[in-house]
Amino acid sequence: AKEGEVSVSIKDGMVSVGNANVIVANIAAVNGVVHVIDAILVPEMPTNTVFDIIERSEVHNTLEVAIVAAGLDETLASEGPFTVFAPTDDAFSLIPENVLESLLADPAGDLTQILLNHVVSGTALSTDLSDGMMITTLQGGEVSVSINDGMVMTGNANVIVANIVAVYGVVHVIDAIFVPDM
Repeated sequence: AKEGEVSVSIKDGMVSVGNANVIVANIAAVNGVVHVIDAILVPEMPTNTVFDIIERSEVHNTLEVAIVAAGLDETLASEGPFTVFAPTDDAFSLIPENVLESLLADPAGDLTQILLNHVVSGTALSTDLSDGMMITTLQGGEVSVSINDGMVMTGNANVIVANIVAVYGVVHVIDAIFVPDM
């Protein structure tokens, strides 16, 4: 079954829904019908890591390439947990092409530091952020948070999509790149 769906099977006159058997069927109500089952239907929990979210995103191709080049893909696919402020391809396009090529040519250098400046240890949902707080990144730098009229900014970037929850963390999509002091 797809995410959010349960399978229904009928065998020897016994109806099963997911892992539960229907023990009383067709109890009519004014607004529908009730079927009594003998187990709790537990939804499939997310198994995406923060790297899986980035890898499957259509707007994070450059970030994915950079993470793989820097060898951080296995780290971001681990238990962490991590909060990733993920700059879009449009954010990377603001970097001159020769500078980006230079960063990718030496991924263990400045590129790794820039990427680590977008990752925070732990899971920080938008509700965990407050105006004026400073977040320490894995690079060791700090990024400021400002909240104004419901708009969240981290450093110089707007959070354009918040709280893409992973099994071991969360991803927030941002529209600019944090550049650490190096």
